[in-house]
Amino acid sequence: MAENDYNGVTERDFRREDDEEIEQKLRPGRFDEYIGQEKVKHNMQVFIAAAKGRGETLDHVLLYGQPGLGKTTLSNIIASEMGARLRVTAGPAIERPGDMAAILNDMNEGDFLFIDEIHRLNRAIEEILYPAMEDFVLDIVIGKGPAAKSIRLDLPRFTLIGATTRIGLLTAPLRDRFGVVHHLEPYSAADLKKILTRSASVLAVELTEAGAEEIARRSRGTPRVANRLLKRVRDFAQVQYDGVITGEVAKASLDRLEIDLMGLDAVDKKILRAIIEKFGGGPVGLETLAASIDEESGTLEDVAEPYLLQLGFIQRTPRGRMVTRLGYQHLGLPMPSEPAVNEQMDLF
Repeated sequence: MAENDYNGVTERDFRREDDEEIEQKLRPGRFDEYIGQEKVKHNMQVFIAAAKGRGETLDHVLLYGQPGLGKTTLSNIIASEMGARLRVTAGPAIERPGDMAAILNDMNEGDFLFIDEIHRLNRAIEEILYPAMEDFVLDIVIGKGPAAKSIRLDLPRFTLIGATTRIGLLTAPLRDRFGVVHHLEPYSAADLKKILTRSASVLAVELTEAGAEEIARRSRGTPRVANRLLKRVRDFAQVQYDGVITGEVAKASLDRLEIDLMGLDAVDKKILRAIIEKFGGGPVGLETLAASIDEESGTLEDVAEPYLLQLGFIQRTPRGRMVTRLGYQHLGLPMPSEPAVNEQMDLF
């Protein structure tokens, strides 16, 4: 019985390890596997080659853009191309200056430190980063009051890679200390089709060109969303069809998931309908809108709103969010005919 129990645990562990291995395989490990972001990729290859040619560490790198565009993946590739170790943490995980000091003190020469959501670092921790990034030193204060002493420790030369979805929240002193700053753009449908084709081969699922096109069109220009939808469509194809993801299978599956032809999900449509039906098309403030649909304002601002703005379905005004003519058309609703509303739409 004990042996059977042991075997059961072992099998579950193997399955978990297999899942993790598949997730890692979905992430490209080299620049030649990384699809899209051609300008960023080309420039980084130049900077890496130059740094390696001079025998120097790479300058600090800041990557920004909406969630799911590959900032973490790109960071892993950069460190790998430099032949260096990458340490990974996140802004919210570093709560005290001592945490940051411990991380920096554990760095080796040429190491990379990746801080995700770096805009969420507090000011006290940022103060430690300034001399570390510029002069590779760590200032530590020992003791309190009149007996306090400041000690300066030398750090090995390292590269900090910061990733953020909201670059405007970074303080100017921190932002200016990054020598390389890149903005990751949303992906085209053509690039997403290539990503989906590669992911399908990793997942060992048959994906037709029409199926890839259907999923890519509804993926909001984001590889993370594309891979997530591919996995869910794979489930429908396996259980309800013959296992092949065709255009018809992808369309039927995504319709079941309430993902429309433009990639809008139930929350996106709820936002548009709330602005139209509860607030006359707007304007309405973010907090009021979030409360009206029982969602967090941060979720609306960071996840849903960027894509709705990108499509031109809503617009921000000094008085709040408004639904545009394109938003009304997408929902199949007529624009309000009141002159006051039309004037507001024309003003912003």
